[in-house]
Order: sequence, then C-alpha cells, then structure tokens
Amino acid sequence: MSEVTELPLIGAAAARARAAARVLRTLPTDVKDGALAAMADALVERTDEVLAANALDVDAAAADGTPASVLDRLRLDAGRVAAVAGALRELVALPDPVGDVVRGSRLPNGLELRQVRVPFGVVGIVYEARPNVTVDAAGLCLKSGNAALLRGSASAYRTNAALVAVLTEAAEKAGLPAGSVELLPADRASVGELLSARGLVDVVIPRGGASLIQRVVREATVPVIETGVGNCHVYVDASADAAMAEAVVLNSKTHRVSVCNAAETLLVHRDVPFLPRLLAALVDAGVTLHGDEAARAAHDAVVPATDEDWATEYLSMDMAVRVVDDLPAALDHIERWGSGHSEAIVADSTRAVAAFTAGVDAAAVLVNASTRFTDGGEFGFGAEIGISTQKLHARGPLGLPELTSTTYVVTGSGHTR
Repeated sequence: MSEVTELPLIGAAAARARAAARVLRTLPTDVKDGALAAMADALVERTDEVLAANALDVDAAAADGTPASVLDRLRLDAGRVAAVAGALRELVALPDPVGDVVRGSRLPNGLELRQVRVPFGVVGIVYEARPNVTVDAAGLCLKSGNAALLRGSASAYRTNAALVAVLTEAAEKAGLPAGSVELLPADRASVGELLSARGLVDVVIPRGGASLIQRVVREATVPVIETGVGNCHVYVDASADAAMAEAVVLNSKTHRVSVCNAAETLLVHRDVPFLPRLLAALVDAGVTLHGDEAARAAHDAVVPATDEDWATEYLSMDMAVRVVDDLPAALDHIERWGSGHSEAIVADSTRAVAAFTAGVDAAAVLVNASTRFTDGGEFGFGAEIGISTQKLHARGPLGLPELTSTTYVVTGSGHTR
C-alpha cells in the first residue's frame, strides 16, 4: 500500500506538494518574486471575496461563544488584508536564500567544496485561528523554494479556503506548479496524518498554543521545528535607570498581551529604589500583579503569587513579580521557569549586562529593550513562520534562511580517492 493511500485525508495533497517541490527548488528568484507580487495583487483585488468568507467564520465562532480576543485574531478587514498582501511584497524585496554559499574552500587535494542552501522540500504548518498565517506561511515557503501544506483551524476554514484559492490561482498563472500551496482539511485526523507523513513531508512546524505544540512534538514522526510558548522575563538590575525600566517593562507587558513575546514575569533586584513606582505604573496600566512577599510590601495591589504564577504564560493583563537578591538569583529563576523564548535585562552596568547575556539560555536576549522586539518583522526578516525555542535546526524567528537546509557540492577534475 502506498503512502498516499495510507493517508486518506491528506495523501493526495501531500503527493501534489511533493511533485511541486521538485519544481520549486529549481525556480529562479525572478519567477518566485513575480508569483509573490501577483499573489499580493490578487489578494487586494479579491478582498471582498475573502471578507465574505471571513464574516461567516467570525459569525459562527461568535455563536459558539468564542472569546473576544480570539475573535479579534480571526477577524479580517480591508486593512488587514492589505497588510498581509504587503507582507508578500516585502518578501519580494528580501534576498533569496536558495543557492547561497554558507561556506566554501579548496581542499589540499584540489577539490572545490561549497556548502549551499537548498529548500527543505515540503513544509507542513499546523496553526490556529490566525488567517494571516495562511498568507505569511505560503509566501515564506514559496520564496524559500518549498511547497506548503497548510493545516489551519476549523474556525478559520472558510477564510483559509478563500485565501488559498486566491493565492494558488495567482501563483499558477505566474508560473508556479500546481500543488505549491495546499490547504488540508481542518479536522483532528488530518493533523495526525500530517504528523505521520514521513517520506512525503520533510518538516512540520506548529504555530499556536502550548497544547497544539505539545501534540505535534509528541506525535510526529516527521521532523519538527518547535515554536514555543513565551514565558518571558524582564530583569531590572540595581543599576537600571528608573524611566528606562518603566518604559521597557510597560511595553513588554502591555503593548500586546496575547502574543508569545509579551513579558509574563518581572524580576527586580532588591536594591532597586523605585520598585513602588514601577509597580504603580503597571497597576495604573491595568495589570494585575501576582507577587512575592517583597513585591506585596512595595504595593498593596499586588496579590500573592504561587509556583503556578511563575510557570504561567498569562497572555493577559497579568504579571508575576519577584524581588531577587542579585543577578545570579534572577538567572536561577529564569532557568527554572523560563521557556527559552525571550529574556530582557534593564541595566546600566556593563558587568551586569555581560553576565546576563552570557548566563541566560534563550532564543533572544534583549538589553535595555522590550521583549516585544523578538519578531521576524522587527528583526528585518520579513514575515515569520514562528519563533523557535528549540536549538535544532534553528532558533529564534523563522525567516527565509531558516526554511532551508544545505547541500555540499564537491567539484573535482576527475579526482579519485
């Protein structure tokens, strides 16, 4: 029995993607860029079609009692469609990673050795109710020479189907092969098939909450690039400037609370004199603080914290607060409770900054800057698939180079060993 027949829900789509990937890996940059530009234009031209499908998804989700924050992530309007189209155009302006020489040398025997970036092949992406991910993922995969198998949530299925219809029609007219972007059924069984499609799918990337990511990591036989939850910390050192600390902490926590790079825990050196002012600023901004005894002594609005608070990715206007004896104690707390996503320090001391950046284990370390900057767009990578918190094969925002592997090209003149 073939792999396709063993995968009744996704087998045909995976086979089409596999065939498309063989073509995509050889396409020149101008063809891929032309397709991305055509896809962006088509999205704008067919905005009404996409919004009509999205309205059905939003109405159905609202009728099911979906929280307002989730509805906001699901909802599209003309401005949001224009923004995702703009993200595709930004990809056109970025360098094509395929064919880049990572390193090269002439060996003592005269052989020319080059390590060259090549596409993965077929990339499966499992994600939740954010229709913008459909467009971002498709664009990133295509620019990096990969075929995309997209498995979005059931709540966004009508929207995703409309988006993929627009994208694939425009891409094929621009010269990309059929099967370059495939939308998978939005039922639970399709995820299981995708995760077991070893030989048809080269890598799977989950993007969503902890339960989704854990399922993918636990069940996949296909290699996984794990994007992680963000239990992110801001440590305020004794040397920190009060105004800077307040600005960085407030932005890290309150700029957008429902995202993985929002700060969830504030760690403050015991010698910081402005702790009451800092906590008052957070309370005034509407943040509920869960703190240890020292934090509660600094502001009467702080409620008691438990181990559960130190472990929680709130994704809400809540923040845990702990007063620590010194920088090593802050590093110990982060080592125990952090998720390896983004960790920030506010400090004027170069010694403290050096110790923190060397001692903390995270995908991104921010010095006197908000955790909200851990983002592919902010880093200048264009759109991103997600932020990897693992150490293989990539870490941090997954942009175009991170969607490639490498091949060693060895050139001789009749060399034999």
